[in-house]
Amino acid sequence: MSGTSLDGVDVAMIETDGTARVVPGPSLTVPYGHDFRARLRGVLGGAGAVADVEAELTRLYGDAVEELLGRHPGLAPDIVGMHGHTILHRPAERRTWQLGDGAALARRLGIAVVAEFRAADVAAGGEGAPFAPLFHAALAAPLAKPLAVLNLGGVGNVTWIGSGGIVSGGIGSGGIGPGEAGGGDILAFDTGPGNALIDDWVSRHTGAAADFDGVLASAGRASEAHVARYLRHPYFARPAPKSLDRDDFRDAMPDTLSLRDGAATLTEMTAAAVAAGCRHFPAPAREWLVTGGGRHNPALMAALARRLGATVRPVEAVGWDGDALEAQAFAYLAVRSAAGLPLSLPSTTGVPRPMPGGRLFPAR
Repeated sequence: MSGTSLDGVDVAMIETDGTARVVPGPSLTVPYGHDFRARLRGVLGGAGAVADVEAELTRLYGDAVEELLGRHPGLAPDIVGMHGHTILHRPAERRTWQLGDGAALARRLGIAVVAEFRAADVAAGGEGAPFAPLFHAALAAPLAKPLAVLNLGGVGNVTWIGSGGIVSGGIGSGGIGPGEAGGGDILAFDTGPGNALIDDWVSRHTGAAADFDGVLASAGRASEAHVARYLRHPYFARPAPKSLDRDDFRDAMPDTLSLRDGAATLTEMTAAAVAAGCRHFPAPAREWLVTGGGRHNPALMAALARRLGATVRPVEAVGWDGDALEAQAFAYLAVRSAAGLPLSLPSTTGVPRPMPGGRLFPAR
């Protein structure tokens, strides 16, 4: 997995049947070098030397998988799920574009690869995102509900899980149960920008990749006028499920503010967008579990707790690994794809029916 935050490649091993059984294994994060990050940023939207960047990205994926396997020589994966890197997401136009050459990766590794996870969903009229909710539901089976799992990568997305027993009622038996198909027990959507605007703001002003530890935001003062104007964006009034491209809110930058006040304002905007999403929940979440890089930002976590008025904890509080969770999700979805099971539901992407997906590239 490599996410919209442009930070690097996450690789994770799990043992799973693609339904209720999930046993996490070792994981690894390989940060992008500065030069490659700049090249990858340069092809966002589908412009520039896309083919060259895709070839280099696929090599980085191969390097990362081989490094993980080299560190754990007893591991012998049956299948690899490669999400790829999203450079364009326009579901209203039935377009989504993730870089990564599944055939080349399968040849290099000698292991079957599943890629192109989102294509079938978007082609069928779905949003094509978020795609981790079924994995979140499998992990959350023993936890108290209703529960919200919030992923704060470049774009924020949330999975609301109700108390109807999704995993035991459907996924756990290898099929789709009433809760999954009807959408009463799970709901997912993009909340708004996660770290992307904060990262871009800091990069523009300092050259750094992020507001590490929320230092800049903590030293600034948020502009409530900017936050209020941001929340008037029509996206927030749209019903869920719904999804975003990384650049959909590029005009929301608080350009008249100082570095620190801008960082504080963008941090508050991210939290306010999450809170605005609560209107879509069938019932309030008893707890919020936060994954993705945003959970490392104390200023952002404090803003979330203040605006949500609920318990907000990193996913590590329940024994999950937030640095590996997204990569684990696409390993899980690779197994579901190979088994012909749905990867998305009407209540997670708005697709008309539970939708299988992914494309299998056999080992050569």
